Amino acid sequence: MRDTYGGYRARLVEQLRKHGIEDLAVLRAFGETPRHLFVPEAVRHRAYEDVALPIGKGQTISQPSTQAKYLQALELGGRERVLEIGTGSGYQTALLTMLADTVVSVERVNELAVQARAALRSAGITAATLVTGDGSLGWAPMAPFDAILVSAAGPSIPAPLLAQLSDGGHLVAPVHGGGSQRLLLVRRRGDTYEQRELGAARFVPLIGRHGFAQEAES
Repeated sequence: MRDTYGGYRARLVEQLRKHGIEDLAVLRAFGETPRHLFVPEAVRHRAYEDVALPIGKGQTISQPSTQAKYLQALELGGRERVLEIGTGSGYQTALLTMLADTVVSVERVNELAVQARAALRSAGITAATLVTGDGSLGWAPMAPFDAILVSAAGPSIPAPLLAQLSDGGHLVAPVHGGGSQRLLLVRRRGDTYEQRELGAARFVPLIGRHGFAQEAES
């Protein structure tokens, strides 16, 4: 089938460059991944704008420049085992398959997981393992992970995720506290976790045993 969205993706890549994204692999992933397949048809005309879009069930597909920022922060070289918490639309999952060797993604909402699987199939992407469950628990059967990416904000970084991060690995997660959110980058060195702030963030709540209670979702 003829690709009618290539020009839109090229313009998105240029916008990402203007936002300071320099990692060529990250830029290539955005340039080749069909974001329009991961958004509802009603908002498909906005698929390549640098904005967050609703995907149903109170969830969103994140702003591309925000996603690119934390994908770049993970410093992926192509051979890593990556855990994604919050599959959502599956778009970020698709991006990760172009940046790492193994991708495991955990989604709490079964309906979204079903939609994400369908979207990934439509995009011809099969190199990802999708799991339905409590993302705050991580996914111990395939741990440890060289990189962990959390797409929802909890009151703190869940302890199971820190435990499942390999020595030398990177974790990026938003944390909610004091009425605002901040995006944190964590690097594990043995039993020490070095942490630095990447800036302000705005994500949906992380619901789960090591996140917020269900009632906090609204």
